[in-house]
Amino acid sequence: MKSILIIGLGRFGRHMAQKFIENGHEVLAIDENEERADAAVGLIQQIMIGDATDERFMESLGIKNFDLAVIAIGENFQSVLEITVLLKDLGCKYIVARATRDVHKKLLLRNGADYVVYAEREIAERLAIKFGADNIFDYIELTPEIGIYEIAIPDKWVGRSILDLSIRTKYHISVLATKKGTQIYPLPHPNHVFEADESVMVMGTFEDVNHVK
Repeated sequence: MKSILIIGLGRFGRHMAQKFIENGHEVLAIDENEERADAAVGLIQQIMIGDATDERFMESLGIKNFDLAVIAIGENFQSVLEITVLLKDLGCKYIVARATRDVHKKLLLRNGADYVVYAEREIAERLAIKFGADNIFDYIELTPEIGIYEIAIPDKWVGRSILDLSIRTKYHISVLATKKGTQIYPLPHPNHVFEADESVMVMGTFEDVNHVK
């Protein structure tokens, strides 16, 4: 379980917070607008009303204790930039910021953001899965239940083959491809032996994939 700070409770912030919570993570959401905060009470248990550009308020949250902070504000770039710089100064471990223009993305990355997204609901859900699980690098939803995931090779898989591991039977997932660097190798042979510097593309439910560690 990760501790996640969501800043801004517009549509993007609400959707992302909800997805993190569904996946078992602890979420604290903040917004300076009381109406937006009230509208999210049914979805998010921990909500605070406050100004995320206020250094004293942000210090009171214990920013260093969060694994991830998501700046979900989209309509005010100046505020997003100020919050990004403040989070970095307060020792935030990882910052995901929202941008609407390429130039904004460049400025955010230069000033402390670790990842910048052009956002709406589909992207919010994808990022919640990507950053909410230590073993998942990327994700494509096929249905609400099934997706394709790029995951790290577990240490116990290294030096063993797909057949030897009985992956489909034991983990209830299907191996679609392996990846080394930027090269993808589709439909690997059952006798393919995994290497430490590979990742693997698998199809299955989030719950089953997240157990592959």
